[in-house]
Amino acid sequence: MTDWNKELHIYLLDNINTITEEWLALRDFTGGSIYSKDAGTEAEQTLREQNNLTNHTIVSSLLSSKGDFEENKLKWAQLVAESRVASNTPLPDEIEALSWVRKVFYSQIKRFVEVREETIPSDAILTWGETINLAFDELVIAFTRTYSKLMNNRLSAQQSLINEIGTPIIKLNDSIGVLPLVGEIDTFRAMTLLEMVPKKCAEDTIAKLFIDLSGVSIIDTMVANQIYQVMRILGLLGIEVTFTGIRPEIAKTSVQLGLDFSNMTTFSSLQQALKKEHYTLTETD
Repeated sequence: MTDWNKELHIYLLDNINTITEEWLALRDFTGGSIYSKDAGTEAEQTLREQNNLTNHTIVSSLLSSKGDFEENKLKWAQLVAESRVASNTPLPDEIEALSWVRKVFYSQIKRFVEVREETIPSDAILTWGETINLAFDELVIAFTRTYSKLMNNRLSAQQSLINEIGTPIIKLNDSIGVLPLVGEIDTFRAMTLLEMVPKKCAEDTIAKLFIDLSGVSIIDTMVANQIYQVMRILGLLGIEVTFTGIRPEIAKTSVQLGLDFSNMTTFSSLQQALKKEHYTLTETD
């Protein structure tokens, strides 16, 4: 009795390169994508190698043992997802590319049926359709999971960098630092300040911190309260806080909130504060 799964498996393996070339031929000239025909020879070679792995993975699903398919699937998902994240390829582009591969596979199966002299049972053909479809669906799921994980890791790293840039403490000497805040401070950024500033001050052994608000355009009641909390936390850490460049509207918001800044030193500008600090240090010396 003919093992039709094995026969198709052998046929597809023999035509792996043909599948790849037919798949590559389906590309168009959409610019900016790794799947574009004008993406260059290096991108085409990458696609050729990766599609070869895609084809072997799908073909392995026809075997009675699913171990090879599962192993190939995970290897393929990791390799291709890393490549697509590195090339900033949108997720829909990869899903579309896999649909092209599926189309070529069905064309190959149709040819296989046509070139066989004996009649292939319809239940075998239906089983192939179900198996191949399921294999492609599993590839899509494995890829999207891996791709999403990698993208989330990248976004987390970028957010950490943004947080670092958004809270730049400039050291003037071994114990004095300046935190210049520029732009709009929303609730998220205020929470970042609450988390990052005390940590940075402790790491940099800051004993006195100037927080300059002259470059801040708008602060709402929630943000003003968060900044107040930063001041309190730094105070508990033994760090002296001086605010500079407080705009009238910020001062008004603070008063309306009932925030007690009576024990806080303020200056109209950072320049004025630094001049005063230089004078104090000189007098102490």
